[in-house]
Amino acid sequence: MADYLYLIPLLPLLGFIINGLLLGKLSKPVVTIIACGSVLTSFVISVFSFLELTNLAPASRILEQTLFTWIKSGNNFEVSFGYMLDPLSAIMILVVTGVGFLIHVYSVGYMDHDPSYARFFTYLNLFMFSMLTLVLADNFLLMFVGWEGVGLCSYLLIGFWFHKKSATDAGKKAFIVNRIGDFGFLLGMFIIFWQVGSLNFVDVVAKAPEVFVYGGSLVTAACLLLFVGATGKSAQVPLYVWLPDAMEGPTPVSALIHAATMVTAGVYMLVRTNVLFSMAPDALFVVACVGAATAFFAATIGLAQNDIKRVLAYSTVSQLGYMFLACGVAAYTAGVFHLMTHAFFKALLFLGAGSVIHGMSDEQDMRYMGGLKKYMPVTFMTMFIATFAISGIPGFSGFFSKDEILWKSFSSQYGSPIFWVIGVVTAALTAFYMLRLIFLTFYGKERMTKEVKDHIHESPKTMTVPLMILAVLSVVGGWVGLPHLFADTNHFEEWLDPVIIKSTHAASSQHALASGGGDVAMEWTLMISSVALVFFSIFMAYMLYKKKTEISTSLAEKMSGMKNLLLNKYYVDEMYGAVIIRPVVYFSLFLWKVVDVVIIDGFINGSASWYADFSEFARKIQSGRVRTYATIFLLGVIVILAYMVIG
Repeated sequence: MADYLYLIPLLPLLGFIINGLLLGKLSKPVVTIIACGSVLTSFVISVFSFLELTNLAPASRILEQTLFTWIKSGNNFEVSFGYMLDPLSAIMILVVTGVGFLIHVYSVGYMDHDPSYARFFTYLNLFMFSMLTLVLADNFLLMFVGWEGVGLCSYLLIGFWFHKKSATDAGKKAFIVNRIGDFGFLLGMFIIFWQVGSLNFVDVVAKAPEVFVYGGSLVTAACLLLFVGATGKSAQVPLYVWLPDAMEGPTPVSALIHAATMVTAGVYMLVRTNVLFSMAPDALFVVACVGAATAFFAATIGLAQNDIKRVLAYSTVSQLGYMFLACGVAAYTAGVFHLMTHAFFKALLFLGAGSVIHGMSDEQDMRYMGGLKKYMPVTFMTMFIATFAISGIPGFSGFFSKDEILWKSFSSQYGSPIFWVIGVVTAALTAFYMLRLIFLTFYGKERMTKEVKDHIHESPKTMTVPLMILAVLSVVGGWVGLPHLFADTNHFEEWLDPVIIKSTHAASSQHALASGGGDVAMEWTLMISSVALVFFSIFMAYMLYKKKTEISTSLAEKMSGMKNLLLNKYYVDEMYGAVIIRPVVYFSLFLWKVVDVVIIDGFINGSASWYADFSEFARKIQSGRVRTYATIFLLGVIVILAYMVIG
């Protein structure tokens, strides 16, 4: 299959080109077949490529395809346009194409009546091409092409309904914030090339231990700069502010961005460069601290949100924090594992929310829902399963991946009990606000208007079938990575071993993680404690939002200050506006109206005016009379002779 790797990203690109060039000329069924068929075919090729990898020896699990030399400068710089499939990228392409295809199918029903149906699928296909290029690239520069591609597509899709100012503002916000992070990515890439002499991943893996010093300033700087790029793309503090606003796009876009594509890029990049990060313990500590802080911070905001999509948006930011916490304690496998399970249940939650919004005539405020369980049974059951998965209920996919992160955050040589405490408290908060969402939406008194109530309906099969498939994956998806407590071998960890263990330091840290200090009793204790706290949070949500709702109302009134603080997201956007955005705008206005208009234009226009006046005066000398010219000539000669005599 190595000869056909290029087809995986190429097919969605062809879908983008065909639907894009023939925009408005193809019928809706043809647009659907091209858009969905291209992604489905990419998924099938991805499956066969994955199966081919499984037939290879672990040390040989890599397929490479170089299409052509892309950039060559002298003898020192050469970058190919090539793809690489290894255990890590194999997982990513299965997640991207598999979940991406289900979102495409769901979009057929969700966007059925939208007048820009074809344009929407054109953008979706471009998004798929960009993300697949990112994860299959065999070098940093080609990865950066895909990296920027998903940034462009996020701008196009978040602002898809461009007639809404809130949507266009959100698109611009996502694009600008990510440019800040991308600048860090570029600088980190420059340091890597400066030291290694290559941007090819295989070369970097082979040469990094030789050219970088463990714990040295250069490798630490490179990793921190790469992490700046990851904080933008994967919405970590302080560059997380774009992701909650990304919900302004159509709901399938939210599912694609939050679950399978753009936000996972930063996590993937950290794991892909795990050799460098494992040589920079200070950078790992920063990653772990930022991940833990983001997980807790976003979870607290999710407690008070009323918009069903905004709750899920802050949930995504929080879950991404978990993934970075895992990477920060060098538990890269656990981070990728949670990335995969999160793709299943978060895609399901967003698509389920879209189904609710579709059935509720575009209503998104949970305060005007309630009692939807009997009207939308499939949507309810699938979202309920996803809620149990993200809450970490034992047996569901999220339990296995989240518990793995919690254990590694405690037992890793880079971990700390503080990280474990933050992770467990965040898990409890997650369970609380997700059950709050379920109870407010599907249980209790029906709070919608009569007009909306008369039109409530379950979504069509094109929307509910993807929900059911994702619900199954949200249950069984975690069973491929059973921890050592439940199985002799963690197959997911074993699968990624050839990618993760690349240097002495990385290997030693992974060995320490695998052994976990040998304290099985401690692992059981921590697991039971976290599960107990999650069930307590679920019980509290049940009591406050289903059994005795008057208590939640009373608490909200007594704690109105805290509620407003959380509802307004700690006023971070307002602070950014006051400290950064408005000063930049005012400074830009000063540069325009004073420096540009008054000084620069004033100097240029003043010079032009002076020359115009001088020319007007000089023009009068040109009278056309020979006697005048002779007189001036004679005067000139007299002046020169007088100067010569006197001198």
